[in-house]
Amino acid sequence: MGLSELDRNLLQRCLQREPRAWENFVDRFLGVVVHVIQHTAQSRSLRISPQDRDDLAAEVFLTLINEDYAVLRRFRGQSSLATYLTVIARRVVVRELLKRKTVSGLNEEAASEAILVQRGPSDEERISDRDEIEQILRTLHGPEADVIRMYHLEGKTYREISTKVGMPENTIGPTLSRARAKMRKAGIDASGR
Repeated sequence: MGLSELDRNLLQRCLQREPRAWENFVDRFLGVVVHVIQHTAQSRSLRISPQDRDDLAAEVFLTLINEDYAVLRRFRGQSSLATYLTVIARRVVVRELLKRKTVSGLNEEAASEAILVQRGPSDEERISDRDEIEQILRTLHGPEADVIRMYHLEGKTYREISTKVGMPENTIGPTLSRARAKMRKAGIDASGR
């Protein structure tokens, strides 16, 4: 689905700073942003308070207006505006959730995983997992195995892995998370904990 005429006009009005345009924009897309916040938190087993939700929504909209609507100016209209905003909102929410040291209702395992994703394992953790990682690599195939190998055994960054495997950098973390879940299910802990 492409950009609707209604959204095209609303976007133009915002970029031209017409009166009430921003308020109309927020009214139109607040539901999308809130849905992204709730879905993103839920997918990470995080419970967020209404205040956290409001703070995250404010951060998303602040990102949209920063630098004279730079994010909105980059929109090329090759998808619906809601789809574009969903991607932007998700990136902002994930970044903000990782920044927070404590999130109310965050269970211990999710907190450890969030901290692990934020800082990544140290070289000691990567090396101490070598036998276990190699064992699980025998059950993984394709890009997932490559990502695990490069990250845990070779110590490569997300950017280096992205370049090597031709996968977008923002998909490396989710790929690692899925593989870690498989490892936990198999009784192998890839985080060194």
